Amino acid sequence: MRLFAAEALLPTGWAPGVAIEIAPDGTIVDVRPGASPRGADDRCGSLVPGMGNLHSHAFQRALAGTVERRSGTGDDFWSWRDAMYGLAATLDPDSLRAAALDVYRAMLAAGYTSVAEFHYLHRDPAGAWYADRAVMSRALLDAAREAGIAICLLPALYAQADAGGAPLRAQQRRFAAGPDEVLGIAATLRHDTAADADVVIGACAHSLRAVTPDQLRALLDGSPAGVPMHLHAAEQIREVEAVEAALGARPVAWLLEHYGLGPRWCLVHATHLDDAERDGLAACGAVAGLCPTTEANLGDGVFPLLGYRAAGGTFGIGSDSNLTIAPTQELRWLEYVQRLVERRRIIAAGPGESCGEVLYAAAARGGAQACGLRAGSIAPGNRADLVVLDDRQAPLAGAPPEELLDRYVFADDRAAPRHVMVRGRWRIRDGVPAR
Repeated sequence: MRLFAAEALLPTGWAPGVAIEIAPDGTIVDVRPGASPRGADDRCGSLVPGMGNLHSHAFQRALAGTVERRSGTGDDFWSWRDAMYGLAATLDPDSLRAAALDVYRAMLAAGYTSVAEFHYLHRDPAGAWYADRAVMSRALLDAAREAGIAICLLPALYAQADAGGAPLRAQQRRFAAGPDEVLGIAATLRHDTAADADVVIGACAHSLRAVTPDQLRALLDGSPAGVPMHLHAAEQIREVEAVEAALGARPVAWLLEHYGLGPRWCLVHATHLDDAERDGLAACGAVAGLCPTTEANLGDGVFPLLGYRAAGGTFGIGSDSNLTIAPTQELRWLEYVQRLVERRRIIAAGPGESCGEVLYAAAARGGAQACGLRAGSIAPGNRADLVVLDDRQAPLAGAPPEELLDRYVFADDRAAPRHVMVRGRWRIRDGVPAR
């Protein structure tokens, strides 16, 4: 397939008249700026890389807007978590699949071309294993396949209620999975999906609150080299204090010292870092998995983006609880919260740079890395995971290329792409699922 774009965001910046050759397997084999549209199989306007959504709990979408009434006992992350447990107790494979299908379709329509699903609903509501221990995981894979989005499925290790070995609470019984159980599920799914280029099976541990060091080591050692490894880290001050009391170090400092963090790792949230943790995380090449709308909704805190970017850190974005499902919302919140903290404008970009472009391009690269996919930029060898911006109407209509992503991120209330391609196949055309 030969696709011609009026302009495209390449690793070197915007380029006019870009011809892209896409192989039958959905891989980009050639990118030629300054080309002619003659002979193209398809033409489009302003083309950017697809966005990887590096952190999702699809089922939590059902909570959106239902937990915003103030209680009499105080409201925080921990009270929200009890409501989430209540929702989790109602789900079976069929209802999880249906919920995830709606969420994944919405992600595609918003411009996400892949999703890392952080999955811990392993057992039935009574805490017993299903006959097929991977049945809940299969429900998520089936939903992604039907929606047409690429998925990095992350079966979660979850073994204790808090750092130091507190037993799981009754509401957590269906999450329980030790290293051997998680590795077994992952191995089965890798075997079953080996021929599917749109599926990556990674590994994750819920958090340092929910696993012991030995369990985390067993999960890491038992997983294939290089597969994505995700973990919630330092989301809440109470979590940081609990881990420090149990392990003798703050969460990210402890991980950096004991686990040799590197590019396969994604630390989700990483909100509460001291300067040494911030710079160590940036230097190791891991991805900081930022979920600004969820972090704001839960009152988590503010990630130190300014210092992290100055240290060369990699980041991506996730929709997490799926309160909102739009890359532009996450990027906008990420920048605006930093502006409120710093009390100045333009935090993510350097002199002369476009803030929207810097945020979008960096998050696309980080999201692809966290999902274990060769994607995130329009370049030979990468997947053809692509988004065509809707530049037919304001505020994008008539915009010069260097302003397109600023307008898309900061000035477009709708901010939905016109077309979305996943591995060389159009999944969204003119804003609706392609037939």
